This record gives sequence, structure tokens and C-alpha cells, in this order.
Amino acid sequence: MTQNILERLAATNPDAEIWWDSSPLIYPSWKEETLAKAPEGQRGEWEEQLRRLYDDKTIQSQGTMGFRGVTTNPPLSLQAIKLAPEMWANEIKSIARQNPGLDYEGVYWTMYLDLVKKGAAAIRPVWEKSGGKYGFLSGQVDPRFVRDGEKMLAQGLQIAAQGPNVMVKLPGSQEGYQMLEELTALGISTNNTTSFTVAQYMRCMSAVSAGLFRAKAAGVDLSKWRSVITHMSARLGELSDWRTEAKARGIELSLSEIRDGEEAVLKRAYHYGKSVGHPSKMLQCSMRVETDDRTGKTVSRHIQDFAGSDMVYTCPPGYIAQLMANDEALGAFDPKAIDREPNKASVEKLMKLPSFRQAYEFDGMRPDQFAHFGSFKATEAEFAAATRQTVDFVRMTLES
Repeated sequence: MTQNILERLAATNPDAEIWWDSSPLIYPSWKEETLAKAPEGQRGEWEEQLRRLYDDKTIQSQGTMGFRGVTTNPPLSLQAIKLAPEMWANEIKSIARQNPGLDYEGVYWTMYLDLVKKGAAAIRPVWEKSGGKYGFLSGQVDPRFVRDGEKMLAQGLQIAAQGPNVMVKLPGSQEGYQMLEELTALGISTNNTTSFTVAQYMRCMSAVSAGLFRAKAAGVDLSKWRSVITHMSARLGELSDWRTEAKARGIELSLSEIRDGEEAVLKRAYHYGKSVGHPSKMLQCSMRVETDDRTGKTVSRHIQDFAGSDMVYTCPPGYIAQLMANDEALGAFDPKAIDREPNKASVEKLMKLPSFRQAYEFDGMRPDQFAHFGSFKATEAEFAAATRQTVDFVRMTLES
């Protein structure tokens, strides 16, 4: 039996977790598309690997899957709808008929909650079999309301109500962390998204700790509670102001130096959390397969630099396909990579940039500045645009 590259990554630490970064509803169709592109003679091997990662029959009968959880976001939810537009058009019309007083936004939100509910139900046996340790699905509050605490809290409660194995995704804004504490105090599992910087991770840990203190004082059951803190890796280096600030200062930044900076930020947060025994797990997303400009080799540093850690790696469909296509070139994992120190010369160079210092230093930003950070603003805009497109799909469906 040949292991999938992600299975080999997980094997570097028994507590590492691989998650699926999309709706479980699209996995069967994506699997068939991927197998159709398998190299000659490897289709059978690939099919077995993908079956081990996610197979509905195995989930329902045995409560197990290779993936330990599922994350979604607005662009991925939109993708799921586009893959089955007729099914979701029928769902939209049904919602409108059953709720004649709802406007387009109301129908959209009801549909989104149903998407979360269906996805969570698909993997609930894993949650039950593991005693609540695995099998969570993350549902995200509307990214158009990242500064509206009351709206996010109300939506977070609605999302959590879609199943006991639902985790609420909240943004890394000042208001997002305030609401994260409120949900934690109620024993609701959370995923901190649109987060990029050490200062955000410190604030998230503080919010989680405060919420847990309140929950324990109130006698809330926390036996199946979980918390993950997302590091949007490539979005940090690619969407921040690092390149712009470097150019203005006559500094040339290579891709490898940017990746060194992303590595430094996440490792600083990861090792800090370990040093204080914080219960939240760091979650790595926004990963790339690319050519290293130092060695000319095919790499995926966002997993290779962190092998041996117990963090979560949530992988979208396209990224998994890239990893499988480049399996041999990527090679074996170093199980001690998590303890390797980031490139000192790169960090020293990057420290000349204000936005890198904001990301790397423990006190790099105040909470009221989080929502103004370059990577946050760019990601917020992308997610909000995907949400508007989904609302427009609802409008077109009901007006047709």
C-alpha cells in the first residue's frame, strides 16, 4: 500500500491532522475528475489513496476517514453551488416557497445554513466515533460583517445550531475576537480565520482563555469543545504590503525570502502556544506547490517546513491534486522540520519592512488595527465578493 503524500505528512506526528478545505458534498465529483488525470499506471493507486482520505460508505459504516475535519469559506461554498447549480436552484426555490417573507439575503443565508448542515451531517459519524475529537465542519459568518459584533454573534449561534460537530469561523478583527470569546464561553467550538499575524494569534489565545474561564465558572460542558487558529500562509506574503514596502526602500525580495517570512511568523506563534500549553491548535491553510528559486526544486514549504508539528493542515482540492502530481519531486518529510530555525538573514531583511514587523512582533498591532492589515483587507474583499456572487445566484434563480 502506497501512502498519499498527506498521509506521510500526518505520520510525522501522531497528533497532526489533515482536513478537507471544501464542502464534503463536492468530494465524489472532484475525486473522479482527479482520477481521470492520474498518470498512466497510477490510477488504481490514486483511487485507493483518495478512498482512504474520504469515503462516504466507510464514514457511515465505520465512522472513520483520513481527513480529520472540514473547513469551508465563501469562495469554496460558491464552488460547491456551481458544481451542482440545478440542485441548489431547486433548494433556493423550495426555501422561498416555505418562507414567503424572506428577501434575497434571507434566502441566501437559509441556503448557506443548509449547506453547513448537510456537510456536517455527512461527517458526523466521525465526530461520534472519536468522542468529539475529530469530524468537525467549520461554517463561516458572513465576511461582509467583520466589524459588526452583534451580527456575527447572531450568525455564529445560528451556524452552531446546524449540528453538534459544527465549528464557527470568525474573522481576525477586533470585533471577531470579542465574539469568539462569547461563543467559547457558551462551549461552542471556533475557528479563527482571516488571521495572519502573531499579534492576532496572541489576541485569539487570550479570547479563548477568557471564554474557557467563563465557561468553566458557569459549568458549561467542554468535553467536545475545540479551537483552531488559522494561519493563511501564502496570503500573508502575497497579499500583504511586503513587496510594495520593499520596492519603496530599494529592497529586492525573492519568493523564498517571502516564504521564510511566512515560516517565521507561524513558527513563532506555534512555539509560543506550545510553551504556554494553550489548548488551541494552529491551522495551516493557503498553501502552494512551486519552484524554489534557491534550489530549482519543486517544493511545498507550507507543509515541508512544519513536518513534525501537531498542527492542522487544511487542504483545498486543487492543492491536493498538485501534491499528488508532484509526489516524487517533493520527496520525504523531515520529521524535525518544525524545530528548524527560520532563515536568519531573511528575517533580518524583512524586519526593515513595517508590515512584516506588524506580522512578526508579538505587539506588532493593536486589535483595532487588525482589520486594516493588507492581507486581511484583500482576503476580506475576496470573501465578500464571493458572498455577493452567491446572493446574486439566489436572485437570478428566483427572478428566472
